[in-house]
Order: sequence, then structure tokens, then C-alpha cells
Amino acid sequence: MTTAPALDQPLCLRRPSLRPWCLRAHLARPILAAVLRRAPVRVTMPDGTELGGADDPDAPTLRILRPTALFERMAHHPKIGLGEGYMAGDWDAAPGTDLADALLPFAQRMTTLVPPGLARWRRVVDRRIPTSTRNTLLGSRTNIEAHYDLSNELFEAFLDETLSYSSALFDRSRPLAEQSLEEAQAAKIEAVLDTAGVRKGSRVLEIGTGWGSLAIAAARRGAQVTTITLSREQAELARERIAAAGLADRVSVRLQDYREVQGQFDAIVSVEMIEAVGEEYWPTYFRAIDDLLAPGGVAAIQSILMSHDRYLATRRSYGWIQKHIFPGGLIPSTRAIEETTERHTSLRVTSARHFGQDYAVTLRRWRERFLEQWPTISAAGFDETFRRTWEFYLAYCEAGFAAGYLDVAQIRLEREVLL
Repeated sequence: MTTAPALDQPLCLRRPSLRPWCLRAHLARPILAAVLRRAPVRVTMPDGTELGGADDPDAPTLRILRPTALFERMAHHPKIGLGEGYMAGDWDAAPGTDLADALLPFAQRMTTLVPPGLARWRRVVDRRIPTSTRNTLLGSRTNIEAHYDLSNELFEAFLDETLSYSSALFDRSRPLAEQSLEEAQAAKIEAVLDTAGVRKGSRVLEIGTGWGSLAIAAARRGAQVTTITLSREQAELARERIAAAGLADRVSVRLQDYREVQGQFDAIVSVEMIEAVGEEYWPTYFRAIDDLLAPGGVAAIQSILMSHDRYLATRRSYGWIQKHIFPGGLIPSTRAIEETTERHTSLRVTSARHFGQDYAVTLRRWRERFLEQWPTISAAGFDETFRRTWEFYLAYCEAGFAAGYLDVAQIRLEREVLL
């Protein structure tokens, strides 16, 4: 049976006799009520009373099912407790309310939800990022395996036929309902290859193989592709898919860290890999790209992004996503990428194509498919806590992109020309 990482259990939850003396838990309810008053969402308690929120009966509605447990989790670990409360069943979306729709108003007000008088306590409640998740050569392998080696069958159950686990790119001149996810993922792949100038005869390095679809598309253009991954599960299936496409002579799949690659490449592509690199290693990552890029070559990365202010505010604190989904991960800002490349490499950002709303659509389709396929996923050994973990993860991220709190872009990098 596959389970999610262990939930935090504050001492007050482990030892009920201490609950009357837990000051943090007593403070959690009025603080949560103050936050809820700033978002148009109804929140009901087990006795039918409402805790702050909207007066509109048609507003999205959340139900707190186990108040004591939820308040204690949030009191001790605010950035982790909300998600773990969902995992544990302390709260949920009321019937008729979609979870992402209920989270959207909070995502839209992320910077203003906490009253100013309480915001100053952020440093007190923030948790430091564990050193065990550092992206050293060994740490990166462990972090990647924790997510991507869950099983290929899990990802096959909810991804499209391309097995692309990154934002699709939809044609906004056409109705979204007419576009399949597979079509939009293929468009994303072609756009990345176009950005990097991949053509017949190109020597291509892909950092982060996924399940091989981008490598296959590049090889079909006539390129010679080296693609690297730290996931054994991904590498195995990618090799099978590449061989089935008749392209094994054009694509080499390696279990290798980006810091271990040697050679020269005309194009380097990396789709939603930088988020797993870790801030400490961004200079190393971009220096590796710089060193491996042949004269006149182009790099194209697709990256999830957040505003620079939010990146600075969250870069040192430990959140639910880092604990339960992507250990060692950190989302950069465009400015952080620009500053890192300018300080440590000869690379410069020369263009960026942003399409964050397309990620919201992608995530909703993944979540719908995940829930639809849950009987199959469950039969493969995944438990109910895992289901709730992934349902919250996909809905939470969808709300972030729909609100504009998160973004995604394809970024072109070229060497600075010195005159």
C-alpha cells in the first residue's frame, strides 16, 4: 500500500489532556475567522454555525468536520496544517462545491488574507526547510524518486497519451472544450522545440526526460537527442516508448544528473525541471547549461514562476507542497532567473512566452481524470490518504494559476554577444 508522507501530529492531538492548555490552538480559531472574513467563501462548522466568510448562499462552501484537530494542526504549522487537515479529513468542500473553486478566492487574496497586525508573526510560525531535502547529487535522486518513482501506472492513469506532466499550451483562438489535452501537450512540446531552434541535425540535450515525448518529437525533426533523468521508472518507460516509435537510434536515455553531463549541444531543453533544482543550485544548473551549449546554441526552459516579491517572502520557509509533493522544490521568479544567469553565466533571457491560465486548465483536467480513475489507482495500492493528498495538490495548484498567483513560461536563453 502506497501512502503519503506522515502527517504532523501536534502534541495536543497526541495527548488530548493537554488541549485545554494549548495557547496556539485557542488562538487559531479567531485568527482563521479573521482570514475568512476577507474571502467570499462560506465555511460551516459541524453544528451548522458559520465561521466568517460570505453571506451569499451560492458562494463556494467549505465544511470543517473536525474543528479541534484542524485548529491544532493550523496553530502549530499554518503552512502545512491546512493541507494536512484535508489529507486527514478534518475539512472538505461541501457537496456542490468544487475544491479548486473554493480555494480560488483565497489564492486571489494571498497577499492580503492575513491582517497586517498578524503578518508580523510570520517568522515565528514559519518552518525552516529541512537540510535533508538539499539537492546534492544524492539528495536530488532521493527527492526525484519520492515523486516520480511512485509508479508509471499512477501517471498513466490521469495523464494524456503523451504522458506530459507539465503545462499544456492551448490555442486561445479556439474554444477550449474542442481541444484535447493530448493536442495541447503536443503544441507545448513543439513550441519548446521551436524556441530552442531544434531542427534536422541538431544535437539536443534534454534535462528531465519525463516519459520521452519531447525526445521523440525532437528525434522526428531529425535531431540527435540525449535525454537525462534521475527517475528509474521514467527512464524504463521512456526507452520503451522511444523504441516503439522506431527512434532508438536517435535518442539516448541516461540515468544521469545534469551536473554529470559532458559534451556540446546545439540546443538544450528543460521543461519544468528548474523547480526541482533548488535555489542553492540554480547557479550550478545555469552554468552547466552555459558550459554544455555549443557556440551559437540556444536553451529553452519551461518554468513555473511566481512574482519576485512572493518568491522573496517564501524562499526560506517550508510548505505543504515541499513536504508532501516536491521535496527540495522551489519556484523561481523571472527576475531570479535573470539575476542568476547574469551573475553566473554568459546566458541572457531573450524572450519569454507566458501562459499561466493554460496550466489551470491542465490541472483541472488532470484532477478530473485522477478522480475518475481512482478505482484503478486504488487497486494498484494507493490509499485514501494518498487520494486526498493528490486531490488537494491538484486543486491547490489549479487555484494558484487561475488566480495569477502562479505563472508558467517558456524562456529562451542565449549567450550574450560582446561587441
